[in-house]
Amino acid sequence: MIRLTGCCVVALLLAFLPSAVLAQQPTADATHDALRVLKQEMEDALNTQDIDRLLSHLHPDVSFTTMNNDVRVGKESIRAYYDEMMRGPNRVVDRIQAKFEVDDLTRLYGDTGIARGSSRDHYVLTDGTDIVIDGRWTCTLVREGDHWRIAAFHYSTNVFDNPLLTRVKHLAVAGATVIGLGALVAGAAIGRRLRRRSPGPAPHAP
Repeated sequence: MIRLTGCCVVALLLAFLPSAVLAQQPTADATHDALRVLKQEMEDALNTQDIDRLLSHLHPDVSFTTMNNDVRVGKESIRAYYDEMMRGPNRVVDRIQAKFEVDDLTRLYGDTGIARGSSRDHYVLTDGTDIVIDGRWTCTLVREGDHWRIAAFHYSTNVFDNPLLTRVKHLAVAGATVIGLGALVAGAAIGRRLRRRSPGPAPHAP
């Protein structure tokens, strides 16, 4: 009888164990809600220039490929890049406002997720240039306990059609125009000088 009772207890434990384990695992909806919060956190941290808040959501070995094709690995490397671009004496960016959009739900592979989407980034550069860039991004996330961390982030933009390229083209056209006008003015000045120096017509013999 005791043996039978023990078997029944074991059977009940085995029956309820999967349910208990599943109850401890976050549902897919809860996971996607957490990832939406993370996306908003990253956006707010970037727009308020709160680098410590931004770094708190990154994996220690995070890999970040920037729009200018720089690759930074680790939190402190990313902090150095941020300081170089936005805080240092030779900084390029004065301020930025970014808006991130996702293409669809993050693809989940156990404790790993892959997300992709777009961003619309408004930059004001230190030289006064005001531009809006439409970018594309891919993000790899890993779950550590109850928290999701960004393990890799790759950012890119269209190298054949973007505001920076358009600005360079306009500068090139303006430069070519100035050079052309300068050449015309120089040519006219040289022509006048040569005409002044040229001797007049030889006198006719009587």
